[in-house]
Amino acid sequence: MLRVELDAIDIKILRELQRDGRMTNVELADRVGISAPPCLRRVRKLEEADVIQGYHAMLNAPLLGFDLVAFCMVGLKHQSEANLKAFAATTAEWPMVRQAWMVSGDSDFLLHCVAENLTQFQDFVIEVLTANEHVDTVRTMLTIRQVKKRGLVEI
Repeated sequence: MLRVELDAIDIKILRELQRDGRMTNVELADRVGISAPPCLRRVRKLEEADVIQGYHAMLNAPLLGFDLVAFCMVGLKHQSEANLKAFAATTAEWPMVRQAWMVSGDSDFLLHCVAENLTQFQDFVIEVLTANEHVDTVRTMLTIRQVKKRGLVEI
């Protein structure tokens, strides 16, 4: 994967959009110190280069009835490329799994899960996750409270 070349204005655009993706192009242009038309061209170029991959609303999960956040460290029975790819693809089918990473170390995958409650999470772990043909071990960690929430990249 090639890295893209960014100038100081591109970096300012990315910082501002990561802070507030809903601002208008005019407001963004004002914040980064350029006029609106070139700002829009730059944003489109960043989108086309896949530097900006989308815009999302950050929801308040507990207000929507999702009170449990947990992480699962999953070890597979065999770490062949086919098994790793198959398990990775399967995680996309599980709505409770919001993010998934293939990792090194004692586990093969780290899953970020959000559930309505402990019972729903336990049912997922027992009936779905550990029942998966590729899974050997599952270690879970229930969260207590989120203490920091930022964009994924500090730019």
